[in-house]
Amino acid sequence: MDYSEIIARDINVLRQNRPLIHHMTNFVVMNQTANLTLAIGGQPVMSHAIEEVEEMVSYAGCLLLNIGTLVPELIDSMITAGRKANKLGVPVVFDPVGAGATKLRTDSAKRILSEVKVSIIRANLAETLTCAGIKAEIVGVDSRESDETALEKIKTASKILGTVIAVTGVKDVITDSKQTAICSNGNEIMGKVTGTGCSSSTSVACFASVEKDPFIAAVCGVCFYSLMGELAAEKSDGPASFEISLRDRIYSATEEEISRRLKLEIITG
Repeated sequence: MDYSEIIARDINVLRQNRPLIHHMTNFVVMNQTANLTLAIGGQPVMSHAIEEVEEMVSYAGCLLLNIGTLVPELIDSMITAGRKANKLGVPVVFDPVGAGATKLRTDSAKRILSEVKVSIIRANLAETLTCAGIKAEIVGVDSRESDETALEKIKTASKILGTVIAVTGVKDVITDSKQTAICSNGNEIMGKVTGTGCSSSTSVACFASVEKDPFIAAVCGVCFYSLMGELAAEKSDGPASFEISLRDRIYSATEEEISRRLKLEIITG
């Protein structure tokens, strides 16, 4: 399976069909992820009110839940939208920002996972392990977990939670516990810009709206975003110009550069 061809194919489908991506996301990155969705090819909507989320998600190609700026009443709204998405067969991507950092975040993430069927979790290592009930170290929303045993821990978390997991970091790991993808694209400057993890989740949600297999969708979404970050860093002088360059690179991405620059390893078993 040539993932560079799949990414290029799905980008073309996104740009032709322009699916609605329903974001219930945090206020820090809302403008950033809306523009990212447009650059990839989808249509963003940021709808949080419990009175309208069921109606809104009925028009969506994917629902993205992100608890970055968490308030308790938002969880009821997310669960209402998630249950409706499940009934309609709309895929749900979950970004459990800061799970493990506070009791509210941990409890909220676990409640969402117990009441909504999530297709893909995109998170850092500590957030992922916390969701699976595995002890992890986290400060604020940043993981302090070692990468030395990361792969086996992530596969274990995927088995426990019964979903595809995409953990982003120096290397990105995506697994459904039976097959694992390791993406080595990206650039360290991505860690100097707020919201790059949230934006990776948006990329995954866009691909999930047009790709039925959640593992393939997660691989494509994470790899595409990391690769575009790598290309953008080469044309940037610092974090501010990187943000502008990143959106431009995503908007003008070509099949040739995806095929030539993608660094992806697939492990079965």
